[in-house]
Amino acid sequence: MIRGNAMIFIVRHGQTELNTAHVLQGRSNHPLNDAGIAQARATAQALAERGISFSHVFSSPLVRAVQTAEILAPGVAVQLDERLIEMDYGPYEGADLTNPAPEIVTFFSDFVHNPAPKGMEQLAQVVARTGAFVEEVKGLPSNILVSTHAIAMKGILEYLTPSSQGAYWSTYIGNCAVYVAECRGGMVGVPEELVLR
Repeated sequence: MIRGNAMIFIVRHGQTELNTAHVLQGRSNHPLNDAGIAQARATAQALAERGISFSHVFSSPLVRAVQTAEILAPGVAVQLDERLIEMDYGPYEGADLTNPAPEIVTFFSDFVHNPAPKGMEQLAQVVARTGAFVEEVKGLPSNILVSTHAIAMKGILEYLTPSSQGAYWSTYIGNCAVYVAECRGGMVGVPEELVLR
């Protein structure tokens, strides 16, 4: 699957201190911690061992995503795109996920049927903005790296896989997880997780 046509690689950023603290980290701008840097370096090495390189690199403007992109594609200019930013959690930004508000519990228990609480970005909006990004870059003639966040990444996966019927929203995507899809004739195939370790 990695040879031949251009591919789009979608990666979640490496770990941050807020990830380890179980805090709802949306648009808080925290850098990678040491573990996150190590995760990104290990992913970069695994990609290089498979002969995978990138001609185009796009990232959320948040520093954790930019750092991840720079480690995965050294020497390639990182183009920032606001459409790749994480979901806007509004008043719930920074919430303690070990003791979340009841409305957060309800939302997280069934993303498909429960709208996001008031003040948060709705999942349909995430799909719309990340999908617009995909439509803009899918015709590029060589491998593309997209460095983003868990919910934004799920928005891309939902956009590319309408038959999932929302299944990606409840799928766990770990730090530096990578999904890849083939780009051919202006079309993007169904993404698959790329197991690197």
